[in-house]
Amino acid sequence: MRTQRLLQNVFNYAVLIAALAGFMIPFVLLVFNSFKTNAQIIESPLAPPSSLGFGNFAAAAREMNYFGSFWNSGVITFASVLLIGLFSSMAAHYFVRNKTKFNNLFFFVMVASMIIPFQAVMIPLVSIYGQKLGWIQAAPELTLVFMYLGFGSSLAVFIYHGFIKSIPQELEEAAFMDGCSRRQTFFRIVMPVLMPTTVTIVILNVLWIWNDFLLPLLILQNAGRDSFTLPLAIQVFKGTYTSDNEKFLPAVLLVILPILVVYLFAQRFIIQGVTQGSVK
Repeated sequence: MRTQRLLQNVFNYAVLIAALAGFMIPFVLLVFNSFKTNAQIIESPLAPPSSLGFGNFAAAAREMNYFGSFWNSGVITFASVLLIGLFSSMAAHYFVRNKTKFNNLFFFVMVASMIIPFQAVMIPLVSIYGQKLGWIQAAPELTLVFMYLGFGSSLAVFIYHGFIKSIPQELEEAAFMDGCSRRQTFFRIVMPVLMPTTVTIVILNVLWIWNDFLLPLLILQNAGRDSFTLPLAIQVFKGTYTSDNEKFLPAVLLVILPILVVYLFAQRFIIQGVTQGSVK
């Protein structure tokens, strides 16, 4: 029995180490090649760098307007996540506390919309909001935030809905008896209880919006480089026939490092928030 358990543990650790290596090797190669010149990358892409100079990073940040693009990504991400969390929590609370056939149908439609791939609606989306309404030309950043709100609300409502069902309604009734209005009850009683779920939704949406490339490309491509987010800004190093890899690879590392740090510090809240409603 002990030998069998030991073999099972060895097998489990071997699988975990292999999976870790599969995920880490590309990142390690990215770090290695970020310190090399184009010639060194072509000559020996798997070898560690001969020196650790940061000239590539400085040149990449300067040419891609890193700090301006960082600001654009931060503002768009913050505004989108704030609106998704606010409106999704309010919608989910309304669906749970007002059970009507219409609300149940509307909730089902919102959840079902998650299975529709973005690629299936991106052309009609750009056609309607661009050619017909003119929103993309008039206010591309606000249009992008509005679209993130639409695409991100379904999952957020679904997660909030499962958690709110576990909150005793007596808490809200007691607040009503103490003189709180419906709005005061939601923001003073319900929202603090929803904090673990809110943190999870914030993390998931920050990871998605910060790294998104296709939707900003469709909305911001004609707005000028000053409006680009970070995933769009790094395309300055990619041409049709050439690639400036000695600047492109450091730029990729500069883009992913902030969100990687956020994820490393906040990853424990993801599972906690998703499972919170099922164990209360």
